[in-house]
Amino acid sequence: MAEILEVNGPILTVRLPEAVIGEQVRVGELGLTGEVIGRDGHDATVQVYEPTDGLRPGEPVRSLGHPLSVELGPGLLGQIFDGVQRPLHAMEALSGDRIERGLAAEPLGGGRRWAFTPRAGLELGAALRGGEVLGTVPENATIEHRILVPPDVAGRLVDFAPAGEYTVEETIARVEDAGGHVHKLRLAHRWPVRVPRPYARRDPATEPLLTGQRILDTFFPVVKGGKAAIPGPFGAGKTVLQHQIARWSNARIVIYVGCGERGNELVDVLESMPRLTDPHTGRPLMERTLLVANTSNMPVVAREASIYVGITIAEYFRDQGLDVVMVADSTSRWAEALREVSGRLRQMPVEEGYPAYLASHLAAFYERAGRVQTLGGESGSIPLIGAVSPPGGDFSEPVTSHTKEIIQAFWALSKSLADARHYPAVDWTESFSGYVPTAARWWHEQVNPAWAAKRAEALALLAQAEELARIVNLVGMEALSAAQRWTLEAAALVREGVLQQSALDEVDSFCSPRKQYLLLDLMLEVYHEGLDLLGSGAPAQQLLKLPVVSRARRWKSLYRSDELERLAACRDEIRAAFDALRKEYARPAEAPR
Repeated sequence: MAEILEVNGPILTVRLPEAVIGEQVRVGELGLTGEVIGRDGHDATVQVYEPTDGLRPGEPVRSLGHPLSVELGPGLLGQIFDGVQRPLHAMEALSGDRIERGLAAEPLGGGRRWAFTPRAGLELGAALRGGEVLGTVPENATIEHRILVPPDVAGRLVDFAPAGEYTVEETIARVEDAGGHVHKLRLAHRWPVRVPRPYARRDPATEPLLTGQRILDTFFPVVKGGKAAIPGPFGAGKTVLQHQIARWSNARIVIYVGCGERGNELVDVLESMPRLTDPHTGRPLMERTLLVANTSNMPVVAREASIYVGITIAEYFRDQGLDVVMVADSTSRWAEALREVSGRLRQMPVEEGYPAYLASHLAAFYERAGRVQTLGGESGSIPLIGAVSPPGGDFSEPVTSHTKEIIQAFWALSKSLADARHYPAVDWTESFSGYVPTAARWWHEQVNPAWAAKRAEALALLAQAEELARIVNLVGMEALSAAQRWTLEAAALVREGVLQQSALDEVDSFCSPRKQYLLLDLMLEVYHEGLDLLGSGAPAQQLLKLPVVSRARRWKSLYRSDELERLAACRDEIRAAFDALRKEYARPAEAPR
């Protein structure tokens, strides 16, 4: 008889002779969801995705015959799921604000009927392979959902439903494989979350993921299919920055996974996202968004599973030939879940108590990002952006240090910048991007060939200002020359006029690539005009008093991304102001009386 032998928090020892590792089970009288993670003879080790309070030895255990899987099909977008793909709105309707243990609901709302249109030219007897398109379903007003042959199915089409309305449970096609077995295909199919979905080949990235955030797009870009991390201490603005990426990025689909974050932060996400308007379509943002919510007070092993649920759904939309951005907040909480489970399994801990496989699990997770050619011949991508919450902002701790070795865009958040109300608080001295050469080609073709040179000059100016600031702290401002003082002012101009960006400002919340380049070019224009004037003998104090210098800090909020001509006209304002001052210092001195 399959029964519970021992309860150790979320880890159970059960008598389950027939189960295999990875198989899902139902545990106890309540039917709690669990997964087999180890075997010892007739006994199995099971991790449970729900609280195990009150479970007793002797209660029954039932195998479900499949691994932890997600249901993939129409109805995913606009939903809010928990860590094991239970739809929270449906769960609330069944049990109120508190989810009862053992409760389950159909992820895709099994009773809804979808208008299915078969693929043109697809006839009986056609040879099908995994990943091919069977037809389409209108997911909503902006997304056409492609119905795919599951990746592990291939064969001859022997039955095909006509156009009409079907539920996700109804059979729309039958495919006979080489062995004579007939597979029934539905609008939806299941896929195990720990198994990456296959693809034809991996392609190099060619296009940046544009977020509308100047510090990211201009200085530390990430590409479609790239891997990025946002490490930062509490209060540094990780969540707001991720919201901005989710809202403004030029990806077609957004997957937001709240993994182990505080409930109040996740409530803000769950309440704000459905109210937002998609800036690209004017429709509700949730029409192209999916949320996976797993707060820190939820069961620890469900937190560990939520990351895989999110990335598997992202791969499914990638297989439809779409660009999908996945934001995980945060991988630190996911790693803490691994640490807790490994401790209960009595596995040998290594650095700071984390299991020895932490680095390999992180690498395997980030490896599921990328730009690929799908099995159906389309091109799709998943840029993966993971937040990291190092205790005390210590970037040398294991999760941050391992992540830094894996990703290629590192957006380090600074508590000192956040305390100074400089947002996004991305530290330009600690951040880096390995995608600059790829992004430079795109900026060269689409915006301006001088982008790479302007970016490099601005970063050099910021680095020079950091060195000068240290000198000022030691010996005072009087030790600096006029040119050095102007360098400090010009760096402040770049920081405040370009890098600083308000998520709450209607104009400044998003910045197009052309506006980003123009703002940076104008700030450098001010810097160059000032250096030239200093060479004419003008004192630095006179330059700092110019109204155009203070006004330049506000251009980002004065002109929208569709007002580039008005913004470009500010170049004339710069030259006029400096020319007037230049004429004053070029006048011959008056003769003595």
